[in-house]
Amino acid sequence: MIAQRATQTRFDHRAALERPEPFDLLVIGGGATGAGVALDAVSRGLSVALVERDDLSSGTSSRSTKLIHGGVRYLEKAVKTFDRTQFALVRDALHERAVLIRNAPHLCHPLPLVTPLYSLLQVPYVLIGLKLYDLLAGRTNLLPSRFVSATEAKRRFPQLKAEGLRGGVVYYDGQFDDARMNVAIALSAAERGAVVLTHAEVTALHRAGGRVVGASVTDRVDGSVVDVSAKAVVNAAGPYVDGIRLLDDASAAPMLTASSGVHIVLDSRFAPPDTGLLIPETDDGRVLFLLPWLGSTLVGTTDQPADVVDDPQATDAEIDYILRHVARYFDLPVGRDDVKAAWSGLRPLVTDPKAVDTAGVSRDHVVHVADSGLVTVAGGKWTTYRRMAADAVAAAITSAGLEGVGPSATVDLRLVGAERFDPNGAAVLEARGLDADVASHLHYAYGDRATEVVDVAEAGLFERLAPGHPFIEAEVVYAQRFELALGARDVLDRRMRLGFIDAPAARYAAPRVEALLAEGMDARG
Repeated sequence: MIAQRATQTRFDHRAALERPEPFDLLVIGGGATGAGVALDAVSRGLSVALVERDDLSSGTSSRSTKLIHGGVRYLEKAVKTFDRTQFALVRDALHERAVLIRNAPHLCHPLPLVTPLYSLLQVPYVLIGLKLYDLLAGRTNLLPSRFVSATEAKRRFPQLKAEGLRGGVVYYDGQFDDARMNVAIALSAAERGAVVLTHAEVTALHRAGGRVVGASVTDRVDGSVVDVSAKAVVNAAGPYVDGIRLLDDASAAPMLTASSGVHIVLDSRFAPPDTGLLIPETDDGRVLFLLPWLGSTLVGTTDQPADVVDDPQATDAEIDYILRHVARYFDLPVGRDDVKAAWSGLRPLVTDPKAVDTAGVSRDHVVHVADSGLVTVAGGKWTTYRRMAADAVAAAITSAGLEGVGPSATVDLRLVGAERFDPNGAAVLEARGLDADVASHLHYAYGDRATEVVDVAEAGLFERLAPGHPFIEAEVVYAQRFELALGARDVLDRRMRLGFIDAPAARYAAPRVEALLAEGMDARG
């Protein structure tokens, strides 16, 4: 119950950051990789501090396609180029897919996807490719892929254009809520003793004897500066890793370029609630996904070179590009008026500064250890965040000469909300008087801690924040007390996801969210 567990507010962690002795590890960045590093390190018994300049998952990690997957397009590239490394990447990612579903069953679930085929010549190519996908997954495969008739493809995804449809291939991947997963990873680290401070920016790195031994951290709330000492520093700042590297070495060559991935959100009528769609090839050779997600339809993504900027925005051209391809495959008309939300995320492409050949960029991750001992981890994708984190922590342990530290312990570590998760738990919440959609939302967003949110609600906070959506007032209070949320966007975008599925509804809810957060601040005195 709430009374038996300490709060996890941003202010609790601000106080804990100011300790005289050095941390074993200071992590810069609160996205999936940084939170994963913190969890991996603290689960090995290391003392850990993580600082994030904005909010948990405020950048790339909240803007994914919401799939836990090996990468169908990466597999196609591997086949075309006979690249054994790409095969290994897909195989490892499929293994990690199973780990995520096991360790966070409330936030992750298998999802069937239909690939429509409008030419009989496509059938063997696509089917053999997806059977190879199954084979690489091995014992962790979710369900076998199979060819289905045009009638069956239309039954599974009724919105598909019927003219010329020859059939389809159904295969399975995992789907998840990326931002809530990120929060769960960070909270799992915090509950094991890690300090996790959001809205705190590293403005300088400290050296002693030629090694990086800490950082100056500016609190972006009150402007104060905390000097944090650490035996090792891990740079997991996502698209901003090169900026941190320049604080260490002003002559450091860039290791990252970025591309923009734009997604749009449509009404639920554009996808069935239990099946996704993979459009196998767009004009520029990309794949496009249409997925049911949180009661809406998620569509994406684009892939264009991009500058590293705060809060990148989806352009009109990118939105029109996505809508144009959706219209080609749908009998259902779709236009700009149907777009409820749109966002852009920066995808990191990295080169290893110590590699002999740096001409190519990769979607694999790179762990780079500078002469100063600064460990930088970049690249990769959401599905493999845990492996990235383990590799980075291992490099930090070696670089700093930390002794007596065991191996990574996260492969079977259940995340916050998963330990006692009951797939049928929504019925328990309904029995406490919640509407069915609210009960289902709380059940899957919070897992075995959903009853704690209801405890808060029983203090008179059952009201919905926006008509037609299952988010309730109690979640704002809960996010502030126990999930490190500070501002309205922290709550609406990353704890609830309303800002990502219905932008007008989020604007409607914002004043009430701000008022509840202010009341919580006042209650602290």
